[in-house]
Amino acid sequence: MASVLQIKGSWRAQIRRKGVSESKTFPTKRQAEAWARQREADIDAGRVTVDANPDLTVAHVIAAYRKLRDASRPISDQSNEHYMLKALSAGLGSVLVDRMTPQDLVTYCTIRAEDGAGPYTLNMEMSKLGTVFRYAAVQLRVALPDVVGQARPLLSHLRLIGGGGKRERRPTEDEMTRILQHMGATYGEVYADAVRFAVASAMRRGEICEITHADIDENRIVSVWRKHPRKGKVLERVPLLADAWEIVERQPKSEDGRVFPISAGTLSKYFTWTCRALSIPDLHLHDMRHEGASRLFEDGLQIEQVAMITGHKSWNMLKRYTQLKPEDVQAASSRKRSKASDTSR
Repeated sequence: MASVLQIKGSWRAQIRRKGVSESKTFPTKRQAEAWARQREADIDAGRVTVDANPDLTVAHVIAAYRKLRDASRPISDQSNEHYMLKALSAGLGSVLVDRMTPQDLVTYCTIRAEDGAGPYTLNMEMSKLGTVFRYAAVQLRVALPDVVGQARPLLSHLRLIGGGGKRERRPTEDEMTRILQHMGATYGEVYADAVRFAVASAMRRGEICEITHADIDENRIVSVWRKHPRKGKVLERVPLLADAWEIVERQPKSEDGRVFPISAGTLSKYFTWTCRALSIPDLHLHDMRHEGASRLFEDGLQIEQVAMITGHKSWNMLKRYTQLKPEDVQAASSRKRSKASDTSR
């Protein structure tokens, strides 16, 4: 509720709303009350920023949010949140906050979609932008516009944002061969091997690019920091099966000790560019994790064994990463029977 006080013949209106404190002086009480009502309505609707910050950009707001998080829960450089903020800053950073429109977000999401980002990813990025604006408003002592809320109906109508759903896209053998050949020849064999390892280990891109040779013991078990639904990040010991171990063994020693001394973001970018160059539709780097989980089941591993490798804490979540076909199960069963028959002879 605004307060209106008479001071030396003038009337001062002061408002405190959603972390914003503003005051302005008027010659009459009626003018002061009218201004206060309008400002409160504008702030509640998220339509304006404070007059003192006409040059405030999205990049400034994201920087303020990072600073706020540094004081409580720092954002890891390898986290999904970091990459979302990096993408938002790159695509929207120069936009002035008080001039931002829903069309700016439509343009951003369209460009990201053309680069391979799916509706669920873009939905997460828009949600993160909304969170950034809400919390940074307190840090900056401004009222930031709720452009994300205004843009959501249009983004949804255009199918630029959407729910996660269950992806069933698996690469064919020919697609994998072409992708690995192109990445090795164009960007270096380390990128092709990182993709091979993504399938063989079913690890996330951040995990792949973080592990070091020192993290792997003599039993071919690697210690990996992984996301946990309740505990944040936890250290888990993950077995490296035959193909994954062979890929690790052939990697040369790097200066920083990492098995794959590359950036997770660059790996995703090169994978997207490769699929685009080869006209391979609707395939993402994260699908390699799906492919890896599916292959582990096809090789005859049990749910608990696959979960130990992938890091999933429930079967419901693991199911989303598994795309088995009846033919694959039949083939795996035949291989198992054949192996058992050979052993009994």
